Amino acid sequence: MKIHPYAIVHPDAQLADDVEVMAFSIIEADVVIGPGCVIGPHCVIGSGTVMGSGNRTYSGAQIGVPPQDLKHLPGVHGRTVIGNNNVFRESVTVSSSTVYRLEDAPRETRIGSNCLFMACSHVAHDCEVGDRVILANCASLAGHVRVEDGAILGGLSGVHQFCAVGRMAFIGGMSRVSMDVLPYMIVEGHPARCYGPNQVGLNRNGYTKEQISRIRKIFRIMYRSNLNVSQAVEEIRRSVEDSEEKNVILKFIEQTRRGICR
Repeated sequence: MKIHPYAIVHPDAQLADDVEVMAFSIIEADVVIGPGCVIGPHCVIGSGTVMGSGNRTYSGAQIGVPPQDLKHLPGVHGRTVIGNNNVFRESVTVSSSTVYRLEDAPRETRIGSNCLFMACSHVAHDCEVGDRVILANCASLAGHVRVEDGAILGGLSGVHQFCAVGRMAFIGGMSRVSMDVLPYMIVEGHPARCYGPNQVGLNRNGYTKEQISRIRKIFRIMYRSNLNVSQAVEEIRRSVEDSEEKNVILKFIEQTRRGICR
């Protein structure tokens, strides 16, 4: 291990043999860091954090630190689980899960793999972030937000607590998201509104013309047909051929807690 002499690593922390910890960083107790990780200078890896392989934190990142939640029990650490090959740029903050009562089953703030968190972005307590997600500068997730695989959040955007952002969705910069964002769609504005499928993202990820055409048809039914959500769902079931895209969107709508951003 390459541990700088000015770094502080708790003796109970478990670090793989090739982990690098730069100057003035702090690794707290009950931390597990996998192979190939690099912890930049002036970072904190909070108690209860489990980090996979190949992760990189830059100066000032605070990962798995206590949540900004007044209900969190003082002196008790939550849990943060991080996958592989994520990049946390300067001053990124990721909060651990909130512990309301000691007898409750433990929850987690969970981040997948191959994500990019640009400078000053924030993931709050009990969030679930999938794989290949990008949070641009100063994008913020409130507590209990779910972000599915491949979603991108533009700079200075904010997502309300308990919202969900669907697979391959794109949120424009400076948007205020207070309702769930359908998979494959672009939303932006204050409050955010849906403007159509994420054509560029779908092309970049290898979706075929037929798949994109089905997503466009679903968009037209949901947003351009003057049907309410329940009526639109029935029309999608009836008129759109069975496909993964159709199933992903319908399942997302069934699970929505805050309603669909329209």
